[in-house]
Amino acid sequence: MKIQHLKSYFAALGIIAASYSASAQAPKKFIDPANMDLSVKPGDDFYQYASGTWVKNNPVPAKETRWGSFNELRDFNINAVRSLVEEAAADKSAPAGSVKRRVGDFYAAAMDSATIEKLGYTPIKADLARIKKIKDVNGVIDEVVYMRTSGMGGPMFGFGVSQDRKNVDNYLPSLSQGGTTLPDRDYYLNDDARSIKIREAYMTYMTTLFGLTGSSPAEAKAKAEKVMAIEKQFAAAQMSRLEMRDPYKTYNKFAVAEFSKTTPKLNWATLLTKFKVKGQDTVLVSSPKFFTAVDGMLTSVPLADWKTYLEWNVLKSSASSLSSPFVQASFEFNKVQTGQRVQTPRWQRMSSLTDNNIGELLGQLYVAKYFKPEAKARMDEMIKNLRSAFEIRIKNLDWMSPETKTKALAKLHAFRPKVGYPEKWKNYDGMKITRTTYFENLKSAGEWRYNDMIDKLGKPVDRTLFGMTPPTVNAYYSPTMNEIVFPAGILQFPFFAPDADDAINYGGIGAVIGHEMSHGFDDSGSQYDKDGNLRNWWTAEDRAKFEEKAKALGEQFDAYTVLDTVHVIGKLTMGENIGDLGGLNAAYTAFKMTKQGQSNEKIDGFTPDQRFFLSWAQVWRGNILPESAAQQIKTDPHSPGEFRTIGAPVNMDAWYEAFDVKPGEKLYKKPEDRIRMW
Repeated sequence: MKIQHLKSYFAALGIIAASYSASAQAPKKFIDPANMDLSVKPGDDFYQYASGTWVKNNPVPAKETRWGSFNELRDFNINAVRSLVEEAAADKSAPAGSVKRRVGDFYAAAMDSATIEKLGYTPIKADLARIKKIKDVNGVIDEVVYMRTSGMGGPMFGFGVSQDRKNVDNYLPSLSQGGTTLPDRDYYLNDDARSIKIREAYMTYMTTLFGLTGSSPAEAKAKAEKVMAIEKQFAAAQMSRLEMRDPYKTYNKFAVAEFSKTTPKLNWATLLTKFKVKGQDTVLVSSPKFFTAVDGMLTSVPLADWKTYLEWNVLKSSASSLSSPFVQASFEFNKVQTGQRVQTPRWQRMSSLTDNNIGELLGQLYVAKYFKPEAKARMDEMIKNLRSAFEIRIKNLDWMSPETKTKALAKLHAFRPKVGYPEKWKNYDGMKITRTTYFENLKSAGEWRYNDMIDKLGKPVDRTLFGMTPPTVNAYYSPTMNEIVFPAGILQFPFFAPDADDAINYGGIGAVIGHEMSHGFDDSGSQYDKDGNLRNWWTAEDRAKFEEKAKALGEQFDAYTVLDTVHVIGKLTMGENIGDLGGLNAAYTAFKMTKQGQSNEKIDGFTPDQRFFLSWAQVWRGNILPESAAQQIKTDPHSPGEFRTIGAPVNMDAWYEAFDVKPGEKLYKKPEDRIRMW
């Protein structure tokens, strides 16, 4: 999702504390009262108090589905990316094969709308013709393999290469449930008004695309119905998102020969060879019952229907990259799901596409222009501070035994932080990029990614890899790597500002650092040990106490209403909610070790502690369209920003003290009811 040194006992604790003098210079308004609604009591509605005027004055722009601090920063970054790709595309003197030339060619081809319009759906005609020639179910399976290995998406099921969660020094081929298009299996299976509306829009989308590629209206409708029937069967066989959060339930290791016995139509030894996998006799399967269902479908579903399903997979994977009728149909379907009113501008879509496909070429240009070494240095120090604060908090836990504390501290000390960008850049050797072949560039990028993934097998696990590109406004924790990662894109205001007081940076990026650390100790991440292996390190008594606290946190979030009768799903968002609660507490502990944290000197009328919590609040301010909000609740493991703003603070004594929150105010929780985890 980043300080001058203090002497005395903080140094003895290993804390590198920042100093900030409010009187040294006139500070910027990092907390602007003009964005707040001071008519509301913080203890009644802290979200409205902290961000009410901003929310009122910043509706969702027509080209967006939500608008908040993340989106403002992402908007800044996508414009930064735009300047880089446009400059690269305009530089005719960049040497062939250079980073700048390859980025420029990729973007220029993507922006050549005249050529794209002229081609229509010509780029996929050969694929559609090949599918028509399939003669039996083995041909269906071979086409599934071909589409995946040639960078055209992945019909029927998921396939990848991942670390063995119980032996993380090894990569293994892994199989997962898939085959569907809608964002969640429930959209196929539920008959509430929203699910029905989205299924109807999906039918329209499919019918339109089949029609655009030559089917009569009646034929297109019949094809759409066949695809829907197949995908509904896939959905019925899938595990729910809640089930998928259990790392043990989704860890199923098979000898290839044994797994093949469960799927008579799918010989995995033969299939893995076709997937370019060599020398592997073991496979990880997230949902064995799903593959049993797929195997049955290979017999029960008519060949003609499978061919239609494959045809659809070609269409849906390419629609947004073909001529405008296809792009418009894709957008109309998206509009029903998310509420977005107008299509995102082409330059923005293609800038993002460039980042998504050759992000470590583009990332080199981004880092050179927008990422400062001093930002990384300060971030490294803040990570040290947060780690030390987290250590103090673990040692002071009153619910955990010394035995488990020792293991928790060992895991904390083993965290690997990564900041900004990779130590070594991917150079995309073998990926063909030309200025005139947009669609072929995309296929080449997809094929390169597939081969790059397969190339990991049989090699040591590469711990230098970044899972996000440098311009990304986000951060992550990997349980199998036991690493916390902060791309360059998030190291900007409101998360981080080099000239901000410590309250702002600790309430912003400090809480993000703490959040990612806390993922190592959330309901799922806490099941992995210091080396990243899925292995219990808890005493039974301590685990039971932890789960009791998690249950209480889940109930807190279950009570939050998003739309009408739609509530936050406490179990789905559990990991992120624990991340927020642990992260904000750790950030506060670290903040109190700074000079400003120990003072009572006000800035713009707010105390240091108030600024800390207001900084946290302004990170999560935002508006979201009702359609997107409804989809987010089903598919996103993060709670909506309004509830992230209040979810952690209402469990922290310091928040009550900072804003003088009293019994009788709406957000008040009795001290004994406040959830104290990390």
